[in-house]
Amino acid sequence: MASKSDTAVVTRFAPSPTGFLHLGGARTALFNWLYARHYGGKALLRIEDTDKKRSTQEAIDAILGGLDWLGLDYDEAPTFQSKQAQRHTEVAHKLLAAGHAYKCFATQEELEAMRAEQREQKLPLRYDGRWRDRDPSEAPEGASFTVRLKTPIAGDVTIPDAVQGDVSVKNEELDDYIILRADGTPTYMLAVVVDDHDMGVTHVIRGDDHLNNAFRQLPIYSAMDDIEGGWPLPTYAHIPLIHGADGAKLSKRHGAVGVEAYRDELGILPEAMFNYLLRLGWASGDREEITRAEAIELFGLKGVGKSPSRFDLKKLENLNGHYIREADDALLAGLAAPLIGQAANTALLEKAMPVLKPRAKNLNELAEGAGFLFAKQPIAMTEKAAKALDADGRARLTILSERFRAEKDWTFEALEATTKSTAEAHELGFGKLAQPLRAALTGTMNSPGIFDVLVLLGREEALARIDAQAAPTA
Repeated sequence: MASKSDTAVVTRFAPSPTGFLHLGGARTALFNWLYARHYGGKALLRIEDTDKKRSTQEAIDAILGGLDWLGLDYDEAPTFQSKQAQRHTEVAHKLLAAGHAYKCFATQEELEAMRAEQREQKLPLRYDGRWRDRDPSEAPEGASFTVRLKTPIAGDVTIPDAVQGDVSVKNEELDDYIILRADGTPTYMLAVVVDDHDMGVTHVIRGDDHLNNAFRQLPIYSAMDDIEGGWPLPTYAHIPLIHGADGAKLSKRHGAVGVEAYRDELGILPEAMFNYLLRLGWASGDREEITRAEAIELFGLKGVGKSPSRFDLKKLENLNGHYIREADDALLAGLAAPLIGQAANTALLEKAMPVLKPRAKNLNELAEGAGFLFAKQPIAMTEKAAKALDADGRARLTILSERFRAEKDWTFEALEATTKSTAEAHELGFGKLAQPLRAALTGTMNSPGIFDVLVLLGREEALARIDAQAAPTA
């Protein structure tokens, strides 16, 4: 059979809208998008919404929102699988008419009895082909039926997988599966093949949990190519799944598994998630930090490993810290402001970013670190900050208040010089002044540099906070 490998590259991401966009799906989407962009081809999106009971608009919106957040754009409007049902049914009838499929009149009771016998004999649970070679006229008049694909029963088949290498399966391990249900609706296995063909997909890049599906789908390509020609096989690339730190398949018990949770709850930037998912199972040398443009230039299936990748939240957060430090200050201010609340001043946040962002690994830490800027009197104190404001600490604040009020130049350099000269004049270590000062200004013992804090707060607000904690003069 012909292959599509020599034609223009077309990839597709095909999620089922039954929940959020999980990390594995996001990585699959990314790999498909990068492969298409690397080769100047087309990246397509198909929403596989044939399971009407579980598919929801909320899930569709979550998937589209997650893809948009990651910056994955598509070359055509999304295809909805449920709207192609008539086309799927048409192909099923072509297979039936050509003898590549047949009507199965087995009742549910008969099939249950068949499976029970197979369990008792410890045999694989497969349809036994009881209607494969029977004439439909043998069925009771008006009996309902399904349509099953007539799969090869001898020999074996090999898939030259672009990630896994050559993978072979004996045809006897496959069974004649249903392509049309008793109510006439097409099944997933048929719909996927028809949609991939009709969308011109050349490369099917998906999780290796779908590898068995590939062997079941090949006979449809072969049969339709025999019937009408022009049904070449796509190139398959089955990528290993993502595991948790314990080596088990990533699931909810490992924590957040949907990209929206990393965005909304953990404060991860899209650039960091893009980079992290890229390196989760793909490599180009030892490089960790790779830009979007570089990823497009470098990406290829040869760089995808054969073993499952382990998700490491600390590694993601460290990478996120890098992207926060590299990010535009105005952008970060806009992202952090809603996390702070109505008190946030975006202009002040932007001004503070150069001293805030080196200390943060995520947007939540960034917002928390900026909290002192918008605190109202009386400022809440942490336990450590309160201890720094003992009688000695409050007395030192009084001394600093007097010196700062005389300061004409409210700049980092001037305030630093004044504080150091005050410490020397009173024979104090710098920390003896800085600790109560930090506590009074921020309510914590963990903040940006104290002179940065003074400048950001400004003379009036800084002095008001110092005086609120200083010991009263006699």
